[in-house]
Amino acid sequence: MNKKELVNALAEKMNVTKVAAESHLNGLVEVISEVLETGENVKLVGFGTFEVVKRAKRKGINPQTGKKINIPAKSVPVFRPGKELKDKVNK
Repeated sequence: MNKKELVNALAEKMNVTKVAAESHLNGLVEVISEVLETGENVKLVGFGTFEVVKRAKRKGINPQTGKKINIPAKSVPVFRPGKELKDKVNK
């Protein structure tokens, strides 16, 4: 499902216009992004948790050349599904 399809489904589910649904979706994504930028987590009970995980620097290999390279440390956003979401998916 892409963003357009998600907006259409959200508009139908909430009985609002597509413009309003897209505005709500964009607002939600923006708020989650802003919270993650501060290093905090977003917990949606029953759905899951959005969080930032720090990855340590490591050594890797360039697959094209086979040459060893250093991969710097970085922070990456991750989503961890909650129990209710896992149960729904595994029915």
